[in-house]
Amino acid sequence: MRRAGRINALALEAMARAVRPGVTTRELDRIALDVIRSHGAEPAFLGYPNRAHPAHSYPATINASVNDELVHGIPSRRRLREGDIISLDCGTVWQGYIGDSAITLPVGQVSDEAARLIEATRRALELAIEVCRVGYRFGDISAAIQEWAESQGYQVVREYTGHGVGRDMHEDPQIPNWGKRDRGAPLRPGMTFALEPMLTMGPPELYVKEDHWTVATVDGNLCAHFEHTIAVTDGEPDILTL
Repeated sequence: MRRAGRINALALEAMARAVRPGVTTRELDRIALDVIRSHGAEPAFLGYPNRAHPAHSYPATINASVNDELVHGIPSRRRLREGDIISLDCGTVWQGYIGDSAITLPVGQVSDEAARLIEATRRALELAIEVCRVGYRFGDISAAIQEWAESQGYQVVREYTGHGVGRDMHEDPQIPNWGKRDRGAPLRPGMTFALEPMLTMGPPELYVKEDHWTVATVDGNLCAHFEHTIAVTDGEPDILTL
């Protein structure tokens, strides 16, 4: 999983360097695919089944979600514009094990409110990771995200959550971005899971677009998403997708 996570991090890093006004989300997708395959790995998202619409398996390597799109944005000929924000989510399979991570980035110069949203979401992930250690419970992770987000004036998404990850992309348990401290199963060494705070500027209500994948905010407000795959150890949390 560490190797899968490292390859995934390299793919995100390569895409981040390419994000600028005028680039298409499909070009970013190609960059990620090239990095993943050049390291002898395969994309985890490509061909991923859609339970609600079985005829529409996921057609790309990455999720490229722009502005009010939260997750599962399908790469296309869409060109990024100055002032956009883009969430890039990527998964890598190496020798049967998965690394999964995401980042939200500004495109050129963005508004102060967009920059604050990105930073608040990134910080929510950091705070969640800090409690990924023996002696805490899953509820402590969820509460850390919710408490921070709401203290900054944002809402957390309810329909989508963090999740276990290992040989499969989505394993038990689900890890909501909201919750109460000292609740849920205790964290134990060897557990691996993906944490993914998702914050919205307005109400957290979402809908799925006509492509059967792209999830966006109902009110059209901005949203942001960060994610790392984490391993619990006897000591400090181990970020496998760093």
